[in-house]
Amino acid sequence: MVQLIKGINLYLVGMMGAGKSTVGRVLARELGYRFFDTDDLIAQIAGKSIPEIFAEAGEDGFRDLENQVLSQLCPYKNLVVATGGGIVLRRENWSYLHHGIVVWLDVPLDVLQARLQGDGTRPLLQDPDPWGKLRSLLDQRLHLYAQADVKIKVSAEATPEHLAQQVLTAIPQVLKPATDHI
Repeated sequence: MVQLIKGINLYLVGMMGAGKSTVGRVLARELGYRFFDTDDLIAQIAGKSIPEIFAEAGEDGFRDLENQVLSQLCPYKNLVVATGGGIVLRRENWSYLHHGIVVWLDVPLDVLQARLQGDGTRPLLQDPDPWGKLRSLLDQRLHLYAQADVKIKVSAEATPEHLAQQVLTAIPQVLKPATDHI
């Protein structure tokens, strides 16, 4: 597989709670790639937690940092990058994402709700109706996630290892075959 993808980066997209970081670490280990989580990098750069960034700079300020981090990662090779759920919202981010293979972890709403139950660290869910907000975010982003190169349907029972294998199985189907030069 490593020879087949020739160092092409993998970018995992999907909703918060989709398992991008967990699956990303497994993929990086399987491929011998380095793993990065854009949210972790943003927090390191800012010297603040994601909720603190949202509180001080708002979602737009956070998205600016997210764009900056993504732009700095994309020139490198041999990376698996777990992105924030809203990274797909900015058109310019797609120009960076398309430097690699974009993998959408498509998780049903009820599974996301179960995973995020009691998680107070998600600024966008600090809402009187967090599940209505989650549904609204998913509705807003669905058509953007659908632009990914690879779509992996995630069930409640799927393990990170199983999902990583599904990704690795799907990747050859999206790679353009090398053409012989005459």
